[in-house]
Amino acid sequence: VEDQRARWERKRSKTAKELLETEHKYLEQLDLVLTYFVTILKAKGTLKPAVLETIFGPLEPLYSASHVLSHHLEKGNLGPGLENFCQSLDLYGHYAENFEQANKTLKEQVRKNKSFRQFKKLQETRPQFQGRKLEDLLPLPLQRLHQYKHFFRDLLENTSPDTAEYQKLAKTVKSVCEVSHWVQDTFDKRENSLQLLRIQKLLKGQKTQVLTPGRWYIHEGWLLVVPSKGEELKRRMFFLFSDILIAAKPCHPLHLLNSNKLSCQAVYPLHQCSVDKVFGHTWSQGGLLSLSFPHKTLLLMSSNQQEINDWYRSLTAAVR
Repeated sequence: VEDQRARWERKRSKTAKELLETEHKYLEQLDLVLTYFVTILKAKGTLKPAVLETIFGPLEPLYSASHVLSHHLEKGNLGPGLENFCQSLDLYGHYAENFEQANKTLKEQVRKNKSFRQFKKLQETRPQFQGRKLEDLLPLPLQRLHQYKHFFRDLLENTSPDTAEYQKLAKTVKSVCEVSHWVQDTFDKRENSLQLLRIQKLLKGQKTQVLTPGRWYIHEGWLLVVPSKGEELKRRMFFLFSDILIAAKPCHPLHLLNSNKLSCQAVYPLHQCSVDKVFGHTWSQGGLLSLSFPHKTLLLMSSNQQEINDWYRSLTAAVR
C-alpha cells in the first residue's frame, strides 16, 4: 500500500508540475493577444467595440480565470484552485460558440479595414510573436480545454479516493468533460451545416430541400443501380442523411448553368427501409446491396468491396 501511494504521489507531482508549466505558457500566449491587440485596439478605437467583442469574445475573463488557477497551483492549493476554475468553465463553451463568427469578422476586418490590417501586420512582426499570427493564437483556449481534460484525469487517477481533494477533482473532471462535449457538439453542428449547404448547392434547382433542421449528413459516393428489367446499369451519386437517401445524376456537361451540378432523381425516406447484403460478405470483387422500401426495392452495386462495406455500415446505422 505504501509503495502504491508513493507511486501515486510521484505521478501526481509530475502531472501537477506539468500542468503549472503549461498553464504559465498558456497565460503568456493569451497575454500577447490582450496586451498587443485588445488593450491597444480599445485605446486607439481602430475597431468598433461590438467588432472587438466579436473577434476576441470572453478572452479577458478566460485569462483572469487561468491567472487565478496558476496562482493556486503555485501555492499547492489545488482544491480552492479547482473550485474557482469550475465557476469559469462555461466561458470556454461561449468562446467556442462565438469562434466561427470571430474568424469571419476578423477576415472581414483584415479585408475592409486598412488601418486594422496595417496594425495587425505590425504587431505580428514583434519578436514576442515568434512568427505567429493572431489567427494562430485565437484557438488557444479551445486547445487548452482539451489539455485540461487530460491533466485533471491524470491527477484524479493518482489521488487517493478517501481524500477531500479526490472529490473536488472528480467534480472538475465531470465539469470539464461536459464543457468539452458542448464545444465538440458546437463544432459538429457547424460542420454538418456546411455539408448540407454544400450538397444543396450541388443539386440543380431548389426542388429538393436538403437544408432541414435536425438532419445529419452521413455518407456519399457513386454506386451502380441495378435495374429490375435487364436494362443496363445506371451510375448514380448517392447522398445519405439521417432521414433520407438522395439519388442524383450529373447534368449535361454542355448545359450553360448546371454543367457542374447534379440532378436529383429520387428521394428515399429511411423510416420504413430495410438493408441487406445480397453478396459481398467476402473480400471478393465488390458486392450488392438491397434496399427495401414500402413500394420499391433498390439494388445498388459496386466493384469495390470496401466501398460496399462502408455503405452497408452507414445505411444500417442510419436506418436503425
